Amino acid sequence: MIISKFLPLGKTVIIRHLLSITTFSLVFFLTTPPAFALESSASTGFNPQTILFHALTWVDSLGAVGAIAFIIIYILATLAFFPGSILTLGAGVVFGLVLGSFYVFIGATIGATAAFLVGRYLARGWVAEKIQGNSKFQAIDEAVGREGLKIVLLTRLSPVFPFNLLNYAYGVTGVSLKDYLLGSAGMIPGTIMYVYIGSLAGNLATIGTSAPATNPVLQWTIRLSGFIATVAVTLYVTKIARQALTSVISE
Repeated sequence: MIISKFLPLGKTVIIRHLLSITTFSLVFFLTTPPAFALESSASTGFNPQTILFHALTWVDSLGAVGAIAFIIIYILATLAFFPGSILTLGAGVVFGLVLGSFYVFIGATIGATAAFLVGRYLARGWVAEKIQGNSKFQAIDEAVGREGLKIVLLTRLSPVFPFNLLNYAYGVTGVSLKDYLLGSAGMIPGTIMYVYIGSLAGNLATIGTSAPATNPVLQWTIRLSGFIATVAVTLYVTKIARQALTSVISE
């Protein structure tokens, strides 16, 4: 865990590691192709895109109960680190903009909460033991916990921070379940954008292409909002970490 590396470090290095999380996420986001353009692994032949595409085709054939099946699939995909964007695009094709956005939000929220609880109950106790004797990191952890709603909301607005990874990671922090759930509202703009793009595609076959129909103005508006949110959360986390450390040092 990245967190464990903080324990023996001083103030300057701790702040640098907080910033490095954002840098790593940015590199990950910029070097990873969109979910609808993913290619299968040459070594294993495992292709999440194909699995999810067949799942969407099956959901589309179910009629009225397709919504329930879709939500369950989205929950499982979130827990399994499958790319959620192809399901979100597919929701636009199968259900349309309004219902598709609603079903995606429900599935993503339940899946994210389940992953959070896994992180909380399987790893949080270990982390708490490790930081028990380190007043500096305890202060940072408590500060992040107090400001959990703002931090979760900003990271959900930003496309830079990996969604599936954050679900588990937040469970290890001091963020409360209530703040985590409320912060999930930050997923709404990105969800609507991807569902809208999917609804323009018209059929599931075009979801697998690298250039689905889209509105460039909407796409760049969401990207700009995500960039602003990324900068904001980086500065905000750095600020509260510094304040927490200053408080400990002054005591």
